[in-house]
Amino acid sequence: MVTQIRQVSPSREVAALQSADCAVVAFARELRYRDLLTAHSHQRGQLLYAVDGVMQVRTPQGVWLVPPQRALWVPPFVEHEIRMLSKVSMRTLYIGEEEGRNIGERCRLLEVSVLLRELILALLDESNDYRPDSRAGHVAELIMSELSRAPSIPVEIPWPRDRRLAAICEAILDDPGRQFSLADWAGVGGASVRTVIRLFPKETGLQFRHWVQQVHLSEALVRLAKGDAVGVVAQALGYKSQSAFSNMFRKALQTTPNHYLQRQEKRRVAVGEGGDA
Repeated sequence: MVTQIRQVSPSREVAALQSADCAVVAFARELRYRDLLTAHSHQRGQLLYAVDGVMQVRTPQGVWLVPPQRALWVPPFVEHEIRMLSKVSMRTLYIGEEEGRNIGERCRLLEVSVLLRELILALLDESNDYRPDSRAGHVAELIMSELSRAPSIPVEIPWPRDRRLAAICEAILDDPGRQFSLADWAGVGGASVRTVIRLFPKETGLQFRHWVQQVHLSEALVRLAKGDAVGVVAQALGYKSQSAFSNMFRKALQTTPNHYLQRQEKRRVAVGEGGDA
């Protein structure tokens, strides 16, 4: 039986946290596979993070896949919806508007260090009305220090407004390994090849093939985070060889899939299998 999408609204607790006196406050929530947090925005910036599970986050500008080793920075007042691609243990932060300016005015996918992960979990053990000179205040200060040096991951799926292109993009997201020609994909959207070639850079800032590459990178990061072998990921995404996939990955992210996989394994050892989820 297919699991139905369950629409979930942001909780009252989240609404209350927006007016907290403290600069950084933490929130935990357990969500089910295919839960959908409907489009909403916050007065504070949000570091959208989960210790377990994968989320798909959409804004009017783009789409991001967020596995446990990553977090998405969503600036204040940016409308976003969150779809759970698995069971998700959300451990997220709400950061004051002024403090959040140092993180950025655009959504950014960030690397979450083991230290930052543990700091987020530590702040969850504290009251959200802490004093600046308390343990929680020092933890919050360290969180902001870690965020200021957290590397950005240059993976973003910009989203078109044109309905024909959006239909093509939805189909590719649903099956990123499908081996369709450009003419096939154009047919999905009811557009001509010429229209797709002309409109894609105008609507997304990327040529069609580069847009597809961003989808492949996003999916690859999720699969590698789960521990899938590089060859398995390459095959799932429709690459003719592991080396072709590895070359694409290396050029985009300045590291090889194997090195990335090794880093994920070291991280799993550092936090312990299963973590705190």
